[in-house]
Amino acid sequence: MTWIKRRFFLRGVDRATRRNAHGDPVEDPVRATLRNCRLFQRLDTHTLGQLATLARPVHFRRGELILRQGDTCPGLFVVSSGSVRLYRLSPGGKEHVLHFVSPGGTFAEVAVIAGFNCPAFAEALEETACVLAPAEPFRALLRSSHAFCLQLLEGMGFWVRELVGLLEDIVLRDAVSRVAGHLLRMEGNRTGEAFALPVLKKDLASHLNLTSETLSRTLRRLEQCGLIELIAPQRIRILDREALGDVASGLPPGEFDQRMGESR
Repeated sequence: MTWIKRRFFLRGVDRATRRNAHGDPVEDPVRATLRNCRLFQRLDTHTLGQLATLARPVHFRRGELILRQGDTCPGLFVVSSGSVRLYRLSPGGKEHVLHFVSPGGTFAEVAVIAGFNCPAFAEALEETACVLAPAEPFRALLRSSHAFCLQLLEGMGFWVRELVGLLEDIVLRDAVSRVAGHLLRMEGNRTGEAFALPVLKKDLASHLNLTSETLSRTLRRLEQCGLIELIAPQRIRILDREALGDVASGLPPGEFDQRMGESR
């Protein structure tokens, strides 16, 4: 674990107050990342400052492994920029993508709080910057601050709700509904605009518990129905958001097929 200690626990950049070209104070980037983190959105100013004091920035190259399944967890990570893929390997070597972490998201939080080893691999999908809260100082803050514990629990409530939604998609929805729902979440507020899939289709398929062939077939089916447009291998435009929402909500297969027939 020497490489982890050297990589993660050396002193970070100068944390002194920064100023812009006009001499005005600029918020420390570590503090700004923590403030914009969904997990810590319930923290008050004082507690956020305590957390920022123990945290530090770390950077990773595209394709670099940040965590290895089974290794000692170095701390909790908050993504500042870039994206991270979390995945597990079965004893037989089969890979399953758990989820993707974008700016404002966290990973390794449960391992840090519970004190167990990394449950999954974490890989930078592009040049990625994170803020790392080392495990022991983070747990010490938990032990010393009742307010931090309560505020963190509130933030984790939202995280658990997202996890339940993911499990619901995998267990209760068919392939078409899962893909439709994911596309709607990816489009966000960019209604009518084309957007790029931020991950490879094989990784997206694994995340949705589908094969690559099933994902491609489902995307073509949605396009034939007139709900989306496949502009390029990694670029998509949603043409009928309302109808795609119906499909994501579990539109019965017969009605979906009928809609397809009417579109031809």
